[in-house]
Amino acid sequence: MKGKTVLPAVAMTAVSMVLTLAVVVMWLGAAVPWMIALVVGLGIDGGWLATLAYERRLAAQGDHSIPVTVVGWAFGAVATGVLVAHALTSSSPAAWLAVSWFPLAAKALWLVHGLWERTALTPTALESIRGIQQEARDEAAVARARLRAEATTEETRLTAVTGAGARVARVQAETAKTLSKAWSTLETTRASEETGKALTSVTTPVTVGVTPRWELPVWGPSEAVRAPALEAAPTLTDDALDAVVEEIRTSRTPPLSYREMSARFRAAGHSASEFRLRAAWKRVAA
Repeated sequence: MKGKTVLPAVAMTAVSMVLTLAVVVMWLGAAVPWMIALVVGLGIDGGWLATLAYERRLAAQGDHSIPVTVVGWAFGAVATGVLVAHALTSSSPAAWLAVSWFPLAAKALWLVHGLWERTALTPTALESIRGIQQEARDEAAVARARLRAEATTEETRLTAVTGAGARVARVQAETAKTLSKAWSTLETTRASEETGKALTSVTTPVTVGVTPRWELPVWGPSEAVRAPALEAAPTLTDDALDAVVEEIRTSRTPPLSYREMSARFRAAGHSASEFRLRAAWKRVAA
């Protein structure tokens, strides 16, 4: 792994040094003896290489020196400046300008390599990190699976509850419809004069010219009938019961129905069985 960053930096440094030395010898060789030009070129490359070596030594010790770094970048800038100056004075500047950035590129590659070294980890640490990441991924996958399973279960439960509720609603609607039809039939029978006479004839003797009103059964909540033994009020005779029933029935105009009369009779504190009370009602209403 280390070679992936150090080898490009070494290669770029070598190319930069050779290129800088060649340019200095060619450029200054026409004005000064080539030995002096060679010394100048080696001085630039030597200073650049010396500062680089010192930076690498400090990096190996876990240290860093800003002055040394500044000097190294200064040598790189000088080398780049020499290449740019030579390119501007040559007959083909484009080719030389294309390679004038090599010294700075070499410094940048060494900077990248230094950053890699400062952040590099041992194989053991990397293996621990991979294990932690894999454990986190496993826990996340298990959590997602649990959430999906819970969501599916809740959806199934809601579907079942909704279906049961719909079935109950349908049954209630059908029952209400059936009760409505039965109540309509009873109402029709109650309103029919011939049917009323027939029903009256089998329940009580018919008085000539009078057809008692046949009451519909109560459809709704009902109260438990108290046992006769628990009645606190004294038992009324048939005549007294008839008088009380007649008084309550005719207390309003039109006369009260049996249900209204019965409720007022018991609210007044009177006591009589349902059979006797209905018989008294029929007697007074006849």
